Amino acid sequence: MEQINNGGHTQQKEADSEIQKICDWVKPHAQAKAGKTFDIFTAKIYTTQVLAWTKYCVKVHVGGDDYLHLHVQEKLRCFGVDMELTHIEQGKSLDDPIGHS
Repeated sequence: MEQINNGGHTQQKEADSEIQKICDWVKPHAQAKAGKTFDIFTAKIYTTQVLAWTKYCVKVHVGGDDYLHLHVQEKLRCFGVDMELTHIEQGKSLDDPIGHS
């Protein structure tokens, strides 16, 4: 059974191909919000929280020592498969903890 932290979020996990697919899907939206283009966009770690949707917080490497934190919501399957990039946090490093909102 997966252990949940006090905020209802899972512990950090290594990003897999499914998380990378989510990041690939939201990349154009993240670039628009950031006002820049990212040649590198590699998911590294993530957490999830399941409510009436699944909320992902993903640390993404965007080149050099730069990282973004993406906050993505995905509706549960019974409501469809809509995904939304709710916001990004820029100027993050590898050591910055993933934030939740």
